[in-house]
Amino acid sequence: MNINYINADKTFKGLKKAVIHNSTRISVTNNIPYIEFTPFDRFDWVKLHFSTRLGGVSSGIYSSMNFSFDRGDSYDNVLRNYELFLDTMDLKTSDCVCTKQTHTVNVIEADYSMAGMGITKPRSYDNIDGLITNKKDLCLVTYFADCVPVFFVDPVNRCIGASHSGWRGTVGNITHETVQLMSSVYGSRPEYLHTFIGPSICQQCYEVDENVASQFADSYSGNETDMVIDLKGNGKYLLNLQAANYFNMVHEGINPENIGITDICTSCNSDLLFSHRASHGKRGVLCGFMSICR
Repeated sequence: MNINYINADKTFKGLKKAVIHNSTRISVTNNIPYIEFTPFDRFDWVKLHFSTRLGGVSSGIYSSMNFSFDRGDSYDNVLRNYELFLDTMDLKTSDCVCTKQTHTVNVIEADYSMAGMGITKPRSYDNIDGLITNKKDLCLVTYFADCVPVFFVDPVNRCIGASHSGWRGTVGNITHETVQLMSSVYGSRPEYLHTFIGPSICQQCYEVDENVASQFADSYSGNETDMVIDLKGNGKYLLNLQAANYFNMVHEGINPENIGITDICTSCNSDLLFSHRASHGKRGVLCGFMSICR
């Protein structure tokens, strides 16, 4: 396997909207680019590759690394995209367990009986936006196109979690549900956890109405509210989902020093990443692929 590590600013020409610099790295394996999160470099037993829209076989609005079977793309193209991308991790489609996202805060444990669900065989579950596991070489797959990826590593109990946190999942606090399940199943404690808030839409690109903003105003207080919600005018607000997820993690007892935050906005970089807002819904889907590799 040939892996090249490339400076993100050079690979993603004109990359915009940095939140915290140097939190990501663009790597290329077998001509497939993917994003890695540098705070997780310390965990050599975890692999986490986050896709771009580059390197696949899909065309048109799905160009080219699209992972959704449900948006009108060719089944054969999507399956081939999975095969190509998973090869960067030395995994197969039959190693994956995929969420069935419906903007809930539902999280379940994934085990070997679920291997392949969502790609090679039907899921036995529905309305699931988060997964946890402690099983080696079982890959947790979550889907994104502006919503916030939240990833969890417990190096004490050697378990991982991956969840999809859109605005509903954020205000409903899927982080709490993920941490609580990791605690009850594996004995994880918040102080053990290292987390990352992945590529997602930035505040300047994410306009919401008063109904959505008011729900966040009810969930956060003081300076937090000012950081999460910014009044734009005419009944519109700018929502900072990344900050809201950060506060959810802090409230859960996760050490702020163990929380990494993306330096990539999906909407600002929609030529390189799928963005629902930037494309007006005409797009494919990005994925986070996370596994315990040894």
